[in-house]
Amino acid sequence: MQPIRRVIVFVLDGVGAGEAPDAAEYGDKGSNSLGNTAQAVGGLKLPNMEKLGFGYITQMEGVARPKEVSGAFGKLTPISKGKDSVTGHWELMGIYLREPFPVYPHGFPPEVLDEFTRRTGLEVLGNKPASGTAIIQELGEEHMRTGKPIVYTSGDSVFQIAAHEDIIPIERLYELCRISRELLSGQHAVGRVIARPFSGKKAGEFERTSRRHDYPRFPESDTMMMKLIKSGYQVYATGKIDDLFGNQGITTTNHTTNNLDSLKATLEFMKIDFEGLLFANLIEFDQIYGHRNDSRGYADALEAFDSFIPEIQAGLRTTDLVMVVADHGVDPTTESTDHSREYSPLLVFGAGVKGNTDLGVRGSYADVGATIAEIFQLESPEIGKSFLALI
Repeated sequence: MQPIRRVIVFVLDGVGAGEAPDAAEYGDKGSNSLGNTAQAVGGLKLPNMEKLGFGYITQMEGVARPKEVSGAFGKLTPISKGKDSVTGHWELMGIYLREPFPVYPHGFPPEVLDEFTRRTGLEVLGNKPASGTAIIQELGEEHMRTGKPIVYTSGDSVFQIAAHEDIIPIERLYELCRISRELLSGQHAVGRVIARPFSGKKAGEFERTSRRHDYPRFPESDTMMMKLIKSGYQVYATGKIDDLFGNQGITTTNHTTNNLDSLKATLEFMKIDFEGLLFANLIEFDQIYGHRNDSRGYADALEAFDSFIPEIQAGLRTTDLVMVVADHGVDPTTESTDHSREYSPLLVFGAGVKGNTDLGVRGSYADVGATIAEIFQLESPEIGKSFLALI
């Protein structure tokens, strides 16, 4: 196998591969984003990933298990506490969270919102767990009358602020989020503060705009991305990777907001001659389909990604290694619209990868970071075990 110069990691956001061993603790027993979706839609058509061994990861109606496949396959077990995007992405890059980010199933306590009002001069609407698309229909008109921002959360550790762009201009909304990020510390240090701008004239017509922005907590130790940069390598990012890591550990980013643009941006970055990591997040499985329990849309998005595999393969160099993984599940077939505690699929391919390689059930999402560490001869993360020798 030639020395690997570039690792390309695709995170299929919310594409779980079956309930994790501790799924019951999270209320997610029986979740299987891939398997249940395949059953719900009468079978998935993923011919390109099928040839790489994707069907061996979990049982999926319509996805076969050919005798000979050209990739390596397995599953990653989540071990950090939590099932949100920040936790999952951080674990992929070698960060172990022993304590979960705080969540607020009954809304935020008075000390949080009183301090928000003191610092911003604004009272708020909402303050409850809600679907982001539903709460703007519910409270959007009152927001427009009063100028009060809509604050809400979800099953994740998030403090979300929704505001109509004509009522609270986008830069002011971002300022409110920065203030919130600063005040949400200590016991209230949520994983993310998220700006949720929207437009429209009345309830039923309100729509989110594309100028969402995330303000995450920062890891307390170096991610594999930071280690790469400190050692002189490059880290390119697409999708919401920059938001999830607060722009730390990234040399070049293209903040795309949908799967197609993220794939196109990734393909463009692949044309650049560099050594290091290309880290891509594909958000729509989670944001558009999983949270809305849209099994058909979720399946279509999987099939659309599969259709890009030949183009990805055509753009690979002989010294490239590709990993396809996830950060958590969000099974669209369950009653819940929240994330689900699931294994991540692990699909590995490239010119030097040994086909028909079963990587098994890996001990941590951080096996991705540990493998990257071995490839570039960097300090191993606190958790994770490299699978480089197996491929």
